[in-house]
Amino acid sequence: FGWGRVKEIGEIVAKYGKKCLLVTGSVKSLEQLRESITSLCKEAGINVIRYNGVSANPTTDMVNAGTEVAKKHDVDLILGVGGGSSIDVAKAISVGVTHEGDAWAYRVIDGKPIEDKLLPIIAVTTTAGTGTEVTPVSVITNPVIHLKYALADTLLCPNIAIIDPEVTLTMPAHVTATTGWDAFCHSFESYTSQTSASDYVDMHALESMRLIIKYLPVAMKDGQNRDAREALHWANTLGGLSISNAGVTLPHGIGMAIGGNVSHIAHGEALALVYPEINRWTWKHKVKKYATVGRLFNPILKDESDMMAAEKACDEMDKFLKEIGMWMSFKDKNVKENTLKEICIDTFKLPDYKNHAIVPEKDDVINILKKSYNRH
Repeated sequence: FGWGRVKEIGEIVAKYGKKCLLVTGSVKSLEQLRESITSLCKEAGINVIRYNGVSANPTTDMVNAGTEVAKKHDVDLILGVGGGSSIDVAKAISVGVTHEGDAWAYRVIDGKPIEDKLLPIIAVTTTAGTGTEVTPVSVITNPVIHLKYALADTLLCPNIAIIDPEVTLTMPAHVTATTGWDAFCHSFESYTSQTSASDYVDMHALESMRLIIKYLPVAMKDGQNRDAREALHWANTLGGLSISNAGVTLPHGIGMAIGGNVSHIAHGEALALVYPEINRWTWKHKVKKYATVGRLFNPILKDESDMMAAEKACDEMDKFLKEIGMWMSFKDKNVKENTLKEICIDTFKLPDYKNHAIVPEKDDVINILKKSYNRH
């Protein structure tokens, strides 16, 4: 972690092999970084093969295509450069290259176990949100069955993660908002998990939320603010460490289901769509922790009872979403109302909902989705 650490990429990659698959997307704003990383690796004697076929909400097709490139060139290691999509694909390619069949066969639900024979994975994260550079998870969408699932195993934690705030200076405001909100949700959900929260997780999650509340609006107004970019990148890292140890809850389960059914919605947007209603359905079941979060947003709530502060936390998160331009509804995102039923069904195909403060039934989820369809 730190300013300029990406310049060390050549010597780091050289420790793991001599033939590297660089997994990335084609976003123009990152081309200079991709070229710089390629040059630094070549200077260290690394043969770099580029795979630029990654886009948002990455699919099994992208993973399989990258796997074929890696096999063709017999690479030693996988280097993921970009946001969560690129790094998740890099992780999945490492599985695809070293295991029989497609990487999708090793998904967390009803999949085969991942074996300890992966190619080394190195991650350079260019967004401050997904935390995937420090997590054991790779999220992939199967477009044939409209499902967004995860590969999950501690073996998928990258061998090395380079978290350099400098590479986030060119991140557009809306991408800053969507990824920053995702990082907040990681910390909030691990903090309020009914099954896996702990003092260790709370320590990371509370600091992550504090930094995001303070600095995300600053970074959106001034993307070149170095203090804000550094704080958000660190908050993202803390959020990733939090979910690595505690997982996520119902919002992420619904968010994954949204991504599987509506590919044009970014993950952070999917979370923003449902958080207001989920909060109001949940807060009475986690009063102490909601109260603590409410006071992070608004210190005046320290003078209020936990019950009052917890309820007000819902309003504070609403105001924050509006401040960062993430106050939206399914209707705003051109989602057909009949899609909500499919999203509800798919929510229960992942285990995230079981970690929630109150375990939902299908009627609860469809009610949340319907209330989130049109928002003023």
